[in-house]
Amino acid sequence: MRILFKNAKIVTMNRAREIVAGDLLVDGALIVALGGAIEQPADQVIDLQGDLLIPGLIQTHIHLCQTLFRGQADDLELLDWLKLKIWPLEGGHDPESLYDSALLGIGELFLGGTTTIVDMETVHHTEHAFEAILSAGLRALAGKVMMDDCNPDIPPSLRETTEVSLQESVDLYEKYHGQGNGRLEVAFTPRFVISCTDTLLKEVSQVAHAKNAFVHTHASENRAEIQVVESTRGLRNIVYLDKIGLTGPKLILAHCIWLDEAEKQILIQSKTRISHCPSSNLKLASGIAPIPEMLQRGAEISLGADGAPCNNNLDVFREMRHAALIQKPLHGPTVMPAQRVFELATLGGARAIGHEADLGSLEVGKKADLAVVSLQGLHTWPNEHVDLYSQLVYQATSSDVRLTMVDGQIVMKDRQLLTIDVPRLKASSSRSLKRVMARVGLI
Repeated sequence: MRILFKNAKIVTMNRAREIVAGDLLVDGALIVALGGAIEQPADQVIDLQGDLLIPGLIQTHIHLCQTLFRGQADDLELLDWLKLKIWPLEGGHDPESLYDSALLGIGELFLGGTTTIVDMETVHHTEHAFEAILSAGLRALAGKVMMDDCNPDIPPSLRETTEVSLQESVDLYEKYHGQGNGRLEVAFTPRFVISCTDTLLKEVSQVAHAKNAFVHTHASENRAEIQVVESTRGLRNIVYLDKIGLTGPKLILAHCIWLDEAEKQILIQSKTRISHCPSSNLKLASGIAPIPEMLQRGAEISLGADGAPCNNNLDVFREMRHAALIQKPLHGPTVMPAQRVFELATLGGARAIGHEADLGSLEVGKKADLAVVSLQGLHTWPNEHVDLYSQLVYQATSSDVRLTMVDGQIVMKDRQLLTIDVPRLKASSSRSLKRVMARVGLI
């Protein structure tokens, strides 16, 4: 299908960072023409009347399995948040509840212009989250969470053997990797060091390397977490991950707040991907990651909202704003300028998942992953003689997104989701939450 967008302001994010007035033509899953007046036949013509066309936004750390538990674990620090609320709730999932949770998150992501995520699911039923991703039309690098440690804080419902954890992860990779016209890719996702054995993490390193697959995990989010790692491994988090062969361009690490100089050097030199989650870090009181310093030194940084219970939303516009603002009291008003932050949510995310050649910018030959943002609201007015990147980062909100397209398919238009039955989802997810909470004794 050929879709022609007319009369747009196109925020290309190409090498020259051009902002182009004119049209953009999509043919199938690809952008085939851009800029000026395009006079070519199309099956559908959409007049944007001066609205912005931006690259689809990319979030590199999400837990779709947790969307159902939004508001269920507020005002706790990380380890208590996990052991008192999130781990029991995740362990209470059944196939239907996990599907509903994933679909809830996907709907919110589409309404906010996010087209691609890096997703960490829970221990069981991951295939049902994958089916939600495929049916709704999201682009994702996703995996089953891996937890084989016998830590007594981990509920029995989430415990698994090393062998089962590895085999299920490999089976998911073999079945789902590349499905949905390549929209779904599968990663290996151990939760974090303190919930995994040495054996599991070393095996993950070997298997992922053999398959040229990504690994996605958490590291150095919380000072208590780091103390546990040092007491059990005898090394700091990043040094340990490096020692067992996990660091590198195929490792996506969420958070990376509490780093010493040796760890910073490892992350920078290895080109390990860092997913910065500012809202989650603030809400859990985890800390403020040294992002300006790491960027200046050449680190690979992108943005993520984390899970709905520690945020409590999946809105990348808020993440961009927070990423800019939280650093300014520490480093001055010129740090983390708006264009640089917008790059983290587009090109930074594309680089993180190895797709800078086909995602992250609007250019001929790239995937048709894009969003339309209206600047007609009073909160974005006047919208002339203003830097567009500043408007996107400091003024715009997810509710300003008027259309979202993934792989050439319009998944949201005029604030209506086109691939998700919202009334059915609301009813089903309410039943699912009640069922899960009852199962784990929270109601």
